[in-house]
Amino acid sequence: MSFIKRLLVLLIVAALAAGGAFYYWAQTPLQLGKPTLDVTIKPYSSVRSVAAQLRSGGVPVHPLLFNLLARVMDVGTKLKSGNYEFATGITPIEVVEKLARGDVNQYVVTIIEGWTFKKMRSEIDANPALRHDTAGLPDADVMQLVGADRAEAEGMFFPDTYLFPKGTSDVDVYKRAYRLMQKRLDEAWAARAPGLPYTTPYEALIMASLVEKETGQAVERAQVAAVFINRLRKRMLLQTDPTVIYGMGDLYTGRLRKRDLQTDTPYNTYTRAGLPPTPIALPGVASLAASLNPAPTDALYFVARGDGTSHFSTNLQEHNRAVDKYQRGEQ
Repeated sequence: MSFIKRLLVLLIVAALAAGGAFYYWAQTPLQLGKPTLDVTIKPYSSVRSVAAQLRSGGVPVHPLLFNLLARVMDVGTKLKSGNYEFATGITPIEVVEKLARGDVNQYVVTIIEGWTFKKMRSEIDANPALRHDTAGLPDADVMQLVGADRAEAEGMFFPDTYLFPKGTSDVDVYKRAYRLMQKRLDEAWAARAPGLPYTTPYEALIMASLVEKETGQAVERAQVAAVFINRLRKRMLLQTDPTVIYGMGDLYTGRLRKRDLQTDTPYNTYTRAGLPPTPIALPGVASLAASLNPAPTDALYFVARGDGTSHFSTNLQEHNRAVDKYQRGEQ
């Protein structure tokens, strides 16, 4: 009996010692090769596979102890995939907790209202956290990848901030921005005022891009939209400079000249009637709303005052006086 008692005591002491050693390991800060490391955990990974991925990524967890720790914490089936950032000094317990919470790295790409699609692509191409699967592809191919029913990309993506884990395909960002624009456009179209001179939501999107580029003050969007809509109804030329600039492409150097306004392109609204063939920029939700719910005004003209606001006129004589005052400095 005394032997059995001694054996039990030894086993208890050994268990306590092992438990103490395990607890000490779980609480001991890990020293990484760098101050911070990014490690990607693949979807559907077992606890053993997660430990192996952590170790290959530079986080020196003990495979068996890590497996045991996850099971002791009852999160063995709850470790989530994604890209994680680990800082030197993190403990094994904190690693498991981080993985169980799914506390993944969230990177961002921000698309600004009024940007062209060319500028949007440049911003996405320059983001180091994305996987660049569309690099070098024509715009029409990008549109095919997002599931669009047209090849023209301009204006078809909603300007917003998009979060994503590191290593996400840029196609995913394009798809999300495209779908969000379709959603916002559908919402605005459903709430449109009656009697507008649009036959399709796409025409409203084109108008919204003009409003986006012509508006210096947010409160004036509905008035600017009304001017363009009133001119369409009267079959007047829209005569908006941003369309000329867009049609010039790389030929535009920062200054519009009279001959630029007289040089015909598909986008020159000084030489061609109606809306341009596509949007000229990425409009935001406020410009969409303004284009489908314009202000109740008879204004047909507007001119910049030089302070970010515009003077609106209902006839050419008043407009010419405003141009003399605000553009030519005449009193």
